[in-house]
Amino acid sequence: MVVLDDGRFFEGASWGAVGEAFGEAVFSTGMTGYQETLTDPSYHRQIVVMTAPHIGNTGMNSTDEESDRIWVSGFIVRDPARTTANHRSEESLDDSLIRQGVVGARDIDTRALTRHLRDHGPMRMGIFSGGASELTKEEMLKRVRQTPEMLGASLASEVSTLKPYQVGSGSFRVAALDLGIKRNTPREFANFDITTTIYPAVSSIPEIFGDQPDAFFVSNGPGDPATAYHAIALVQESLRRGIPFFGICFGHQIFARAMGLETYKLRFGHRGLNQPVQEISTGRISITSHNHGFAVKSEDVFETPFGKGRVTHRSLNDGVVEGIALDDAPAFSVQYHPEAAAGPHDALELFQKFFEMIRK
Repeated sequence: MVVLDDGRFFEGASWGAVGEAFGEAVFSTGMTGYQETLTDPSYHRQIVVMTAPHIGNTGMNSTDEESDRIWVSGFIVRDPARTTANHRSEESLDDSLIRQGVVGARDIDTRALTRHLRDHGPMRMGIFSGGASELTKEEMLKRVRQTPEMLGASLASEVSTLKPYQVGSGSFRVAALDLGIKRNTPREFANFDITTTIYPAVSSIPEIFGDQPDAFFVSNGPGDPATAYHAIALVQESLRRGIPFFGICFGHQIFARAMGLETYKLRFGHRGLNQPVQEISTGRISITSHNHGFAVKSEDVFETPFGKGRVTHRSLNDGVVEGIALDDAPAFSVQYHPEAAAGPHDALELFQKFFEMIRK
């Protein structure tokens, strides 16, 4: 049984691990890349509903994982694959969910569930299977309503690395703040002669900037950016030092707040591999990968303590701010994911842009 905190119930069948799971209800429109979704730390404390009906046919493999575990709280699909048919598969999706204790649900009317979330906005969700399914509907609903909401949640420290580590062996050095970083980000940096040192979310200013890095990067991650006071202070310090800065997703929102802009909770967020984004200066459109429930509130041009800033990209679906930059400082960010391992790869050029900033 799938239960929403507004009292809506969806019946289906048990899948994956048996038990109960709770989290923010979100949906992803990607038709592929479910493994990258499951292992993306940004999905921590969220139950993901896949809008594509058939999920799991390519199985799971260690190469495509974006972290060392599945982070979603629960996983809901319409029609899971009965067999795995891919030469790279090392484990079926069902077996992986069971092994890692992730409760799922199948045979759910995901179209109706997605439409409900679009119409009614963000809410908490629970999945109940096995013995938990024997609870009354009133008991299930009570448990869902007792779980915390995403608004106001500070979660980055729960998914961050515990100690610094390096990826790559390039000539230029980037200090990356890990708020839920995906493995493919430092891999992309390594393609541009960059050594990336990934630091825990709680790292201090001396720890990150004491070694005089050539640039500072802030990663994607879960939670409400309004609660990320420490990360905001680190970005402000990097801007005062004038070193090149790049932020992705959560890092984009933190960059905005570091400059004095506001963020807000979206009605149902952007999640999937097929989101059109337009670059304002050129009109160029890129198909991009997204995973965010918060967004930046800003006019096209704005003033900051670090000089004039401007919106560089907007979503063609709903006009949401998708990129910002400072005019007179080497600092920019995007809401979407240019490092998307499952694709699309339209935005990979942003790594080249960051590299050129560092090189200059």
